[in-house]
Amino acid sequence: MVQRLDEGMKDKKIKGIIFDMDNTLFDFVKAKIAACTVIVEYIGTGDPHELFSYFRRGKHGFEDIENISDYLVAYKVYSQERFHECCTIYEREKINTIELYPDVKRTMLDLKNMGLDIGILTDAEKKNASARLKKVALCGCFDSLFTFDMTGWKKPSHKPFMHALDSMGLEAHETVFVGDSLSRDISPSKELGMLTVHAIYGDCNPSASSQLAEEIPDHVINKFRDLLTIIQNGNTY
Repeated sequence: MVQRLDEGMKDKKIKGIIFDMDNTLFDFVKAKIAACTVIVEYIGTGDPHELFSYFRRGKHGFEDIENISDYLVAYKVYSQERFHECCTIYEREKINTIELYPDVKRTMLDLKNMGLDIGILTDAEKKNASARLKKVALCGCFDSLFTFDMTGWKKPSHKPFMHALDSMGLEAHETVFVGDSLSRDISPSKELGMLTVHAIYGDCNPSASSQLAEEIPDHVINKFRDLLTIIQNGNTY
């Protein structure tokens, strides 16, 4: 089901699509919880969801392995050797568990065959983003990848979005942005004049996210393949 939220758009040609990566193309939260589960089994104490909550605190950042160190200290099981082993487990299991949402690859290839420029914009660093995209075999499905260490800024700053648009040679009004976060993906891209698509299937807390977001998305999709319907409807908005 595709929910159309804004019918007041002028007719404009779509030339490119930029995707968020984590939780838009694949369930990254599920992969992280799976990695946390293996860590908890290894140390013999704790709870995977509690460990995952350490990554969500904002103290060190969503990717930072220092969250694991804090958890080991809290449970009084920290040692340098155990910490290093937990980090190895975490990175290995996180990558091994990542799986694309249904029809992502097929849909992206269909969009690319329509002549659209396809980009990915993520707050992850290039080495991490590349490893994830390689794992899910998406490397041949897009034209451009923009990561935090390439742009120097994280969402919701406008700067990474502008960097991606400039690099791809696109104007905001001819570009679609697809993301799972209303506050970090939808609001900034719509403020810049892009057509916005909220991948609600990947939003872990859409009600809380909507309270922080300043903009309503132009479209809401419940599954990735719905995006093709939006683009196929005349390739205009």
